[in-house]
Amino acid sequence: MSGQGRPVDAASESPALPSRDEIAGSFLADEGEVVSGLAGHATATDEERPRIADLAAGLVRAARANRHQHGGVDAFMHEYGLTSEEGVILMCLAEALLRIPDKDTADALIAEKIGEGRWEKHLGASDSLFVNASTFGLMLTGRIVRLAEDKGAGPAGMLKRLVARSGEPFIRQAVRQAMK
Repeated sequence: MSGQGRPVDAASESPALPSRDEIAGSFLADEGEVVSGLAGHATATDEERPRIADLAAGLVRAARANRHQHGGVDAFMHEYGLTSEEGVILMCLAEALLRIPDKDTADALIAEKIGEGRWEKHLGASDSLFVNASTFGLMLTGRIVRLAEDKGAGPAGMLKRLVARSGEPFIRQAVRQAMK
């Protein structure tokens, strides 16, 4: 066992990865304190230091060479940056949902925020299939939440509200999953 109560891998003499409980216990911890606590455990031998420096330099070179190639989440963040109204909506929504424990309030916030966006202007603006599929999902979500606002009487209005209400759990789960 290491001094921190974690098993030590005999081959490498380094502590094993922390458990999920240890990670969860550090949720919202002060980053400076966590880094300071971990820095003392970051040791390397004289033989390892040149390999570490070469690896770090290679990673920096690769990142610089590929900085203009956006894919996946990077492409999404590029399309929905904080310079766009929709990017600000998504950031505010993500930050607020972290603090909202109940589903009714979360659903109301999602409906309000997603309904405000003009998602269609982003459709096709990126070469990324991920971004365009996400944009289509946001457009569809915006339309579904607007259905709930339809106060029309009669079967058509009831059907629209039913579709909107039945979509809320899916939308809420999709938004929370996207935040991860």
